[in-house]
Amino acid sequence: MVFSSIEFIIFLFVVVNIYYLLNYLKLSQYNFLFLFLASLFFYGSWNDKYIFLILGSLLVNFYIGKAVSCLKFKKFFIWIGILFNVGLLGYFKYTDFFIQTINDVAHYTLPLQHIVLPIGISFFTFQQIAYLADIYTGKHNSEGEGILSYSLFVTFFPQLVAGPIVHHTEMIPQFENELTYKVDWKNIYNGIFLFSIGLFKKVMIADSLSSIVGMSFDQIPVLSFVDAVIASLSYTLQLYFDFSGYSDMAVGIALLFNIHLPWNFNSPYQSRSIQEFWRRWHITLSRWLAQYIYIYIGGNRKGLVRTCINLFITFLVGGLWHGAAWTFVLWGALHGLALVVHRIWKHFSFKINTYLAWFLTFAFVNFSWIVFRAQDFKAIDKFLDAFCLENGFGLSSTYSVLLRTVTGMPSKGIVLIFIAVCLFLTLFFKNSQFYLSKSNSKLLYSLQLICFSISIIFTIIINKSSEFLYFQF
Repeated sequence: MVFSSIEFIIFLFVVVNIYYLLNYLKLSQYNFLFLFLASLFFYGSWNDKYIFLILGSLLVNFYIGKAVSCLKFKKFFIWIGILFNVGLLGYFKYTDFFIQTINDVAHYTLPLQHIVLPIGISFFTFQQIAYLADIYTGKHNSEGEGILSYSLFVTFFPQLVAGPIVHHTEMIPQFENELTYKVDWKNIYNGIFLFSIGLFKKVMIADSLSSIVGMSFDQIPVLSFVDAVIASLSYTLQLYFDFSGYSDMAVGIALLFNIHLPWNFNSPYQSRSIQEFWRRWHITLSRWLAQYIYIYIGGNRKGLVRTCINLFITFLVGGLWHGAAWTFVLWGALHGLALVVHRIWKHFSFKINTYLAWFLTFAFVNFSWIVFRAQDFKAIDKFLDAFCLENGFGLSSTYSVLLRTVTGMPSKGIVLIFIAVCLFLTLFFKNSQFYLSKSNSKLLYSLQLICFSISIIFTIIINKSSEFLYFQF
């Protein structure tokens, strides 16, 4: 079930009502169990075979956490836990990648395993590694912590399949708070508002751009300069509205249960440096990489050269986390190098014009998304050729015709206006959380319900739900 599908909206309506009905019937002690079972049902709707996978993963991590917390051989058990999690992720996500790499380098013909990637495995694996690491370092004491609260922390369906990557200290206390299970109309209205905003971003903007992106990256062999600019901007905007839409919906759904998830976006395309970008884009992933990779390998404690090396290594890991392909490794390396350049720039206290800083940051991010989206290095070369003006400057006739055809819009001008409006929204509008903080009047509550109704109507009319882009990671 995708958040933007009618099936999920029905599922959510039923779960929310039962959730508060249990409290009304003085059975709130069963809300833990009910939410856990509802989350398993949600996860099983993708592939019921992997319910046992996530159950096995959380049970192993929970008891390893207990062992790390209580026994003398902490170092042994923490390594067992890390190897278990990395091994599980490696098997499902990287087996074919490593086999294909060996085949390419050594000219072997080893058969690929074609292992289906369990949805959400990258996210719940990172969450559990953080849980074990915090117990090992003494930042968290798991004594007295129940298996049910831990299980709900891992499986809570609003953030299970694509984040945000939540921290156990953020979630478990909320699950164990009795006030969580009482009706809070402000949270419900705000949750509906956020869900409707995210639904609109996904259905009306991201999915509308997807046809342009698919055509540009996968179908057309040659692009002019303007073609490449339109294609790259379309993907830059599609990825933003798709993932920020998902994140808004996740936070909104959680609020319906009085659970507060961390924000994952803060107008990232308004950033004036690559460091600022990573403090605004996928905030919870940046936090995880900083706390559990960058700091653990030395951070900035051993001089400028070592700091730069640590930054580069951290973002290589971040690139590989996103996908099992060398294009993702290259994408991580590009961002690692950009952060190294930024760190050196700051070290020598160089200054740059604010608008130029924004342009360079956005241009780099826009180009790096091409690497991120490309199926192989040939696709990247296609864009490099276009940016080097090898295929002309202006909008090509072939691209112009296809642009109208795949979008169903009457003219290329309308398509370009649509892209320009989307870009304007990302660069000059505030975030969803800003408007949420203003929603404290009955008039705004009414507007929230109207927004939700309009979004639902659009979803029913379009009757098309596609997976979120980050589901593949």
